[in-house]
Amino acid sequence: MSHSLENFDIHSVPSPSYIIDEVQLEKNLQILADVQARSGAKVLLALKAFSMFDVAPLIMKYLSGTCASGPYEAQLGREEYGGEVHTYAAAYRPQDIEQVLALSNHVVFNSFNQWQQYKAQALVAQKARPQLSFGLRINPEHSEGATAIYDPCAPCSRMGIPLHQFENQDLSGIDGLHFHTLCEQDFAPLSRTLDAVESRFGHLLAQMKWINFGGGHHITRDDYQVDALIERVKSFSKAYNVQVYLEPGEAIALNAGIFVAEVLDTFTNNMELAILDASATCHMPDVLEMPYRPQITGAGNASEKPYTYRLGGPSCLSGDVIGDYSFDQPLKIGERLMFEDMAIYTMVKNTTFNGIPLPAIIKANSQTGEFETVKTFSYQDFKMRLS
Repeated sequence: MSHSLENFDIHSVPSPSYIIDEVQLEKNLQILADVQARSGAKVLLALKAFSMFDVAPLIMKYLSGTCASGPYEAQLGREEYGGEVHTYAAAYRPQDIEQVLALSNHVVFNSFNQWQQYKAQALVAQKARPQLSFGLRINPEHSEGATAIYDPCAPCSRMGIPLHQFENQDLSGIDGLHFHTLCEQDFAPLSRTLDAVESRFGHLLAQMKWINFGGGHHITRDDYQVDALIERVKSFSKAYNVQVYLEPGEAIALNAGIFVAEVLDTFTNNMELAILDASATCHMPDVLEMPYRPQITGAGNASEKPYTYRLGGPSCLSGDVIGDYSFDQPLKIGERLMFEDMAIYTMVKNTTFNGIPLPAIIKANSQTGEFETVKTFSYQDFKMRLS
């Protein structure tokens, strides 16, 4: 598999490191800007997926704003990105709601309880800032996700309001609806979701000013059906006279980053094992949560190439295993490996469990080969987290 940083000199940076290619990032942003221009939708960066604000000026050349999951992300969006800030949380703490209202353009509530609890306060804030708008997250009760942990419409989900709970509810003050059903998916699952939303909530859509289609849209993937998305957004907007918002997370930095790790040791225990300076649990937790197997440039599946290794991290967690990979040659201590498509969700989920250092963050240009170290971490970053 080829990617924009396949020729990058991975020995020129510290290990472990995240390396973000601003060239590929801009290509993704140009696709999303085209979707905005042709569909009329507004595209927001989901900060939960990619919040490297060093590239905020580049991102905001193309997008309409950011979406946040609470006051910290909302503040980051307001301070570093500008544009619109949309905030949704499964529940807001009383001590946070004032800040959320002050920072946001849209605030989405997850239940009627939350909306009723904060409605009076919200309407006072709206009177002072008329651009402030409020919405409710709906649960279309339509599942498209293949992995249960990432399915917001699974039975007993805590995400969103099902249709039956709207009966006899006062929607005064509510301008929009938000839903989210997708995870790394193309247009067809979105189209089926929209069918479910229109079927269940169509009678409410005409009362709204905006609809947020949530995230999980893999719009910048090579085989994504961009034209079909654009036509559906246009027809939906026209049918209900609403502004459509999209919140792609992964699509922003899809294939725009790699993760560099180094082999610390190799040995045998019924199979060949290699310990890296990169940890699944600390540096790529989705490997364990989803689970999934990240690609390594030049490596194959187990037994595909002559030398197969189980790659693991340096932590004390027995399950800190990245996966089984095969190589053309035996792995050597000090050898560097390049994990592909590691810009999204990895950096934002890092931990210092076991005192394992956080990776450096590098910004690179795949056309010129130039790079800049954006951030490195030290013992103090580990120490000061907890006292």
